[in-house]
Amino acid sequence: MRDTKESRLLLVLLIAIAFALITVDIRGGEDSPVDGARHAAASVFGPIENGVSSAVHPIGNAVSAVRESGDRHDRLAELERENAALKAELGSDDRDRSRLKQLDKLLGVAGKGQYGIKGAQVIAIGAAQGFSWTITIDVGANDGIERDMTVINGDGLVGRVTTVGPNTATVLLASDPDFTVGTRMEGSDELGFASGQGDRPLRVELLNGKAEVKKGDRLVTFGSQADKPFVPGVPVGIVSRVDPSGGDLTRTLYVTPYVSFSKLDVVGVVVQAPEKDPRDTVLPKKPKPTPTPTVTVTVTPSAPADGQPEQ
Repeated sequence: MRDTKESRLLLVLLIAIAFALITVDIRGGEDSPVDGARHAAASVFGPIENGVSSAVHPIGNAVSAVRESGDRHDRLAELERENAALKAELGSDDRDRSRLKQLDKLLGVAGKGQYGIKGAQVIAIGAAQGFSWTITIDVGANDGIERDMTVINGDGLVGRVTTVGPNTATVLLASDPDFTVGTRMEGSDELGFASGQGDRPLRVELLNGKAEVKKGDRLVTFGSQADKPFVPGVPVGIVSRVDPSGGDLTRTLYVTPYVSFSKLDVVGVVVQAPEKDPRDTVLPKKPKPTPTPTVTVTVTPSAPADGQPEQ
């Protein structure tokens, strides 16, 4: 065949057809739509296929690579989904472990104080009643909960029940400005009244304006008549600041509460008061003071120089 314009055009056309058929065949695999015609076409385009095999081979590999890449992408997405599910499961386990730890502390406090409690979980913050610092718990009248019951957790006083529904109840937190509870100082038995101040320490007015109080002293609930709304002996907090006694009839203290009101989850409603006042037995153990290291310096007299008498 002469090397004419027509022959070159025919060659290019045949090569294009060969590329198209090979690509379709590679994509189809065993179900290739040209499988039946492939043997017949081979006799016609065989020489051309052989001539361009070096070009076709990389193309076939590329198609295969794209197909495998898609498989890897799908597998990667599947692994990412499995990983996310596993993290969620582990997170759930972490929450369960945290709640078990809180429940264990709560039972410890209830045991020391001999409080009969009904365990509950915080399901909401705030309430329709308009209180600034309230929580909603998942127990109510059907569980024996009544208005003006004391609410505690594993750290101490949480608040008191204010509103009761069939299956839920609203608790006014000790941090609320409308909250007031009678307190008693550990050891000295000085009485006072603690009021909430939102996210600031509790404000306590001692009845004795000349009471000896210092930073680090601890307070518990004094208890109410008929144990409502407060049972005695529940840890309240630690004195963080004492105002100077100005000769007033009362003395003002500021108390850091034991309870972290922004991290409430598992709580207990005291449904049965103790038979006797637990006094200070429910308070946590005081941390042991860290000993101050002492350094002893021993001075060794220097030896006299040769020929010099000792002084």
